[in-house]
Amino acid sequence: MPTLIIVMIVAAAGFSYWSSARAAAEQAEVLGREACRAAGVQWLDQTVHATGVRLGRGESGRLGWERSFRFDYSRDGQDRHVGRMVLREGRLVSFAGPVTPQVTRLS
Repeated sequence: MPTLIIVMIVAAAGFSYWSSARAAAEQAEVLGREACRAAGVQWLDQTVHATGVRLGRGESGRLGWERSFRFDYSRDGQDRHVGRMVLREGRLVSFAGPVTPQVTRLS
């Protein structure tokens, strides 16, 4: 009987980890797609790829998972660039990728 309880606890922990990883990947997908749309570039492969996971402290001071993702985008359809983002506690904490073009005024 105690073995069954341990198996159930491990299974519940595994499912919880998998579920939070999927939710983070889906959120990263939305963020990458929207960043590409806002910058006027083409989002390639229509997906993000998980590149790492580690424990980190959030703003509240509690330990949580920090997940890193990468995605590809193209400015003109001929080139390929890599964008990266880090999510912690479901929030974007780091982003490197396409940016919205800004017009600067020359004086």
